[in-house]
Amino acid sequence: MINYKHLYERLSESSLAPWLETLPDKINNELTSKKHGRLNEWLEILAELPKIKTTDIALDQSFVKIGAQEELSHSQHNQLENTLRKLHPWRKGPFDIFGIHIETEWHSDWKWDRLKDHIQPLTGRQVLDVGCGSGYHCWRILGAGAKQVIGIEPTMLYVMQFHAIKHFTDNLLIDVLPQTLEDMTNNLQAFDSVFSMGVLYHRRSPMGHLFKLHDCLRPGGELILETLIIDGNVGKVFMPEGRYAKMRNVWFIPDTPTLITWLKRSGFDEIKVVDITPTTTEEQRQTDWMEFESLADFLDPHDPNKTIEGHPAPLRAILTATAV
Repeated sequence: MINYKHLYERLSESSLAPWLETLPDKINNELTSKKHGRLNEWLEILAELPKIKTTDIALDQSFVKIGAQEELSHSQHNQLENTLRKLHPWRKGPFDIFGIHIETEWHSDWKWDRLKDHIQPLTGRQVLDVGCGSGYHCWRILGAGAKQVIGIEPTMLYVMQFHAIKHFTDNLLIDVLPQTLEDMTNNLQAFDSVFSMGVLYHRRSPMGHLFKLHDCLRPGGELILETLIIDGNVGKVFMPEGRYAKMRNVWFIPDTPTLITWLKRSGFDEIKVVDITPTTTEEQRQTDWMEFESLADFLDPHDPNKTIEGHPAPLRAILTATAV
């Protein structure tokens, strides 16, 4: 069973202690097979992992590297790959686990490369990653010197993927919790940096999301926000009537000036647009570790500048902002 006891102990001695008033009960509620029908199956998969710890860890390269191939026997190596494949689909990465290259759907390393030189130094920081998926960026944040990294992710499969990787490490201050931002205790004001990447356009209330992100940051803390945008002037927001790139849950896609206004109204200043990049089929694609449809299936086959529904193709911006 997944156990967060050591995390709770650390939180009790930190500025995040008020979170403990609700966090354990909410996690216990999530870790029930009634709510997640495949939970027992996923826990059994985690139990199949080789019982080994490694200190051969590299978190400052494209592939998050945990372990070396020579640390496992041939049979252990085959067993590990077969076990990790049972947690398909792997969407955020890539990872190198004891020489097994997990080529994920997203080149999340490209997104990291676009932002890493534009954010405040992470050394010694307490960091929250919202909607972190399998935790790829959490590992990169830890590799950049963060004191403690906590990711929150509502999709239980991705939480299991994180624990499959962390299983081989020991005493690293990194955790991914089956939580949403809305589950967070109000008025924490405790994190030095908060990442929200690829989440805002999935929220029915984007302003509510931004206010909640602000609520998690200490005064002077930094928000790193990555989201879909559209070209346009202040006040332009695209709301798809149906699906966007085959996604049902895309609600609001603003232009950049409007997004900046939203951030100002949510209590942020020192707002900077550090990158605007179209999403390509090289960055998001089908792989051996994610065999479902991907971006190539979501775009108009005759015009890659449009989605299959005829909307503008995905364009993403990264912004940084400081909590007032």
